[in-house]
Amino acid sequence: MTKHDPNLSLLFHALADPTRRSILTRLAGTPTRVTDLADPTGLRLPTVMRHLSVLEEAGLITTAKEGRTRTCTLVPQALEPARTWLDEQRAIWEARLDRLDDYVMTLMKERES
Repeated sequence: MTKHDPNLSLLFHALADPTRRSILTRLAGTPTRVTDLADPTGLRLPTVMRHLSVLEEAGLITTAKEGRTRTCTLVPQALEPARTWLDEQRAIWEARLDRLDDYVMTLMKERES
């Protein structure tokens, strides 16, 4: 992974907004029409379309148009780079905490002796 992975930045940018996360949660169940996604948000359709555009740019959803109906589908494997990055960060911090724990235990043993 490069230091500044542009795809990972797009992914976290898309996930940073609660409306977009809510849309992803809704899409986890089944592909959904854009108008059905817009209704519970209380947002105007152009605003929802901008959110969908961000999600699509990050690769988190795909859209398909049939007649006048546009349907969105979740692409769950698109979350994998974020999971991988978070797992890497967790491993780094767990190793640091283990080293700190070892250091503190060594200091405590030295004080006792």
